[in-house]
Amino acid sequence: MTSPRPLRLLAYAVLPLELVLVICLAGGVRIPAPVLGLVEVLVAGLLLAECLAYLRLRRSGLSRRDAVAELVPGPVLRLLGHELRLLASLGRWVARRPHGTAGADGVFPHARDQAALMYGFAFVCVVETVGMSYLLARWPVVHGIVLVLDVYTVLFVLGLHAASATRPHVLADDVLRLRQAAHVDLRIPLDRIASVRRETLFSHGKADGELNLAVGAQTSVTVELTEPVDAPRLFGAPRSVRVVRVHADDPHALYRAVNEALTRARTAPSPGPGPLPRV
Repeated sequence: MTSPRPLRLLAYAVLPLELVLVICLAGGVRIPAPVLGLVEVLVAGLLLAECLAYLRLRRSGLSRRDAVAELVPGPVLRLLGHELRLLASLGRWVARRPHGTAGADGVFPHARDQAALMYGFAFVCVVETVGMSYLLARWPVVHGIVLVLDVYTVLFVLGLHAASATRPHVLADDVLRLRQAAHVDLRIPLDRIASVRRETLFSHGKADGELNLAVGAQTSVTVELTEPVDAPRLFGAPRSVRVVRVHADDPHALYRAVNEALTRARTAPSPGPGPLPRV
């Protein structure tokens, strides 16, 4: 049976070809019927081979997640996961159900200062959608494709804000969880925090070992670590950081809560000695 690696190579060849054909058809280019038929057969064969390989991997004992990871490249999975989290955040936003806050010692929202910008951007996208629909009314196929892309763009922008609104910074179980939209979720154990300070910055230069999670182009709390932690990039590339700058709607509350948690952790009484052995 076909192994996952050749299937990935086949997908890299067939799927871009399918995309090119769709664009050509949308643009009115006439494609010979044999070419269309061949590409569709290749796509159908690829899907069938992927299904068979998935079943084989499942029978070998892999979980669903691991089996999919064997067949789909990691960056693609991470990108799809990001898009799904954005869409899920829209539902959480409407239902007012924040993510990852159950049992937290402290919850610190951070989306307020970007709301006006994101709403304005979404409004511009809506206006652009209406304008393109009017301009492309004479070309139904192109109009349909552009309309789908425009509507998704509006949902994407709203999803970015919804992800920020429903994924606040969280302090729980001796771990500080710092987040930004749906693509950054950094967990820092308190024992790795060297210091935390209030520091409002509006400009952030790029430097190795630093992560700036700005909101509205500003950060207000700086966390320095005793040793690096990994903050993977969107496509999974590792990124070692020792300084993290974040923003919160109430930075004083975040600063105070982390400092108090650090103080408690560092002044916790050590366990007393056990009973002396009898002579």
